[in-house]
Amino acid sequence: MAHILDDYAVLSPLRYKNNWLKISIVTFGLLAGVSSNSPLVPFLVAICMSFATLYFAKIPISFYFKLLAAPASFVIVSVVIIAFFFGEGAKLFSFDILGYTLGVSKAGLNMALLVLARTLGGMSCLFFLSLTTPMIELFSVLKATKLPDSFLEIAMMMYRYIFVFLDVAMGVKYAQSVRLGYKDFRTSFKSMVMLGTNLFIRSWEQGEKIFVSMNSRCYDGKLTILDDKRPVKFSELILTLVYFALVILTFYFTRGASVI
Repeated sequence: MAHILDDYAVLSPLRYKNNWLKISIVTFGLLAGVSSNSPLVPFLVAICMSFATLYFAKIPISFYFKLLAAPASFVIVSVVIIAFFFGEGAKLFSFDILGYTLGVSKAGLNMALLVLARTLGGMSCLFFLSLTTPMIELFSVLKATKLPDSFLEIAMMMYRYIFVFLDVAMGVKYAQSVRLGYKDFRTSFKSMVMLGTNLFIRSWEQGEKIFVSMNSRCYDGKLTILDDKRPVKFSELILTLVYFALVILTFYFTRGASVI
């Protein structure tokens, strides 16, 4: 709870940049990475987005790689499976295990690299947005797109109280732990049931408190979301256009190209 994404987003220098520009950069990177048949384009997107996150947003490199490490472990497993079990043609290398022959073909390896590159590119884009734009500002962007007010208000409530209930759950679990509530499987199961029951009761009570507090403040069915006007600077526009041009040129010259 000491270091969540919104904490870094609030302190990031890129927080005060135009939100629409950041969303355009992220959307462009996602579309370019998914559309390319070559892993070079999403790899380039991942490098550019990671550089922007570390250099311009001033995100600690250790924290950033910890974020990438969590989904990367699942991606690596998927990539290994794709490399060995997908693709046809001559094998680059193979070996026998328990009477079965496993090998990696050129097509399978290229497909695995493409999946890896697309995943890294997509994660880098999303981490760039989440580490530079607080969630409340994303809600203001969504409001400008004329989404239903009820949808936005429910989303804001859900996001706000995820951390409230997470804090309560951590406090209750800590209290259970110091009382040896997780010393064995049976006790742990009983403690988890009690934790879930307590959270249900707390969420019910919290919902009633919210209803009373909002009515006491003359809630009329709409939440006001402030949206700051942040013009795009010329230097920011030039840098964005250079990035777009670099990705588009790479996309054009690597059509149908493969790494292996």
